[in-house]
Amino acid sequence: MSRWIARDARPQIQTLLIALAVTIVLGFIPFAGFLTYPFRLFVTFIHEGGHAIAALLTGGQVQSLQVAPNGSGLVYAVVGGRLAQMFLASAGYLGAMLYGALLLTLIRRSVAVRTVLYGTGAYILALTIFFGLSNLFTLIAGIALGLALLAAARYARLWLANFLVAFLAVQCVIGALFDLRTLISLSVPLTGGPQTDADNMARLTGLPPAFWALAWTVIAVVILIGSLRAYASHTSDDIVTRPLRSYERLRV
Repeated sequence: MSRWIARDARPQIQTLLIALAVTIVLGFIPFAGFLTYPFRLFVTFIHEGGHAIAALLTGGQVQSLQVAPNGSGLVYAVVGGRLAQMFLASAGYLGAMLYGALLLTLIRRSVAVRTVLYGTGAYILALTIFFGLSNLFTLIAGIALGLALLAAARYARLWLANFLVAFLAVQCVIGALFDLRTLISLSVPLTGGPQTDADNMARLTGLPPAFWALAWTVIAVVILIGSLRAYASHTSDDIVTRPLRSYERLRV
């Protein structure tokens, strides 16, 4: 079954590549971090939101969601059994990658980019209002990001809205991969460092943190490859593409 880049996907791919190029260039520009800082916080909200949603899906209770000025994050949740705790621990890094893949899927299936921005802005606001009221910075950052996304959905020109959705998808994907790289380095024995999601999984399963860091990285890469293939191609016979625990996202 042959695959190729669908003709109707080429403009979207071009926008995605431009968003990727801008991200790479900004990474090499000194003091450009202030330009990408809001997107760094956005990825943290998505990461921590993955933990929060996982807790709710397993019948648990989210006590608070916190995002720090340095881009780290923390969710406090009460969950049930071992499997629920494992699902909760895995939902941060993989959740960020899945959200990036979701954005790619939505725009590939011709869901209006303004709708995607409205939904994303509403999601950030919901996380903030329901779980982030206990932390002042989280409250300010969440409301600012949510309202900015809603404003972009309402007022941005269509080309800019398309670019913004592609850029958000790139930030989620790259942010997840870079955070997993950091997690791998923190999971090496004798390196020390703060408690991580991989440490939580190690306590639950008896397998070392490095195993889970590598396993999540492999899964994230598989998700990325699958979403990119679906984003760019179609098949020849389908012309149209269709106890209290803390869980932490770390930045170094």
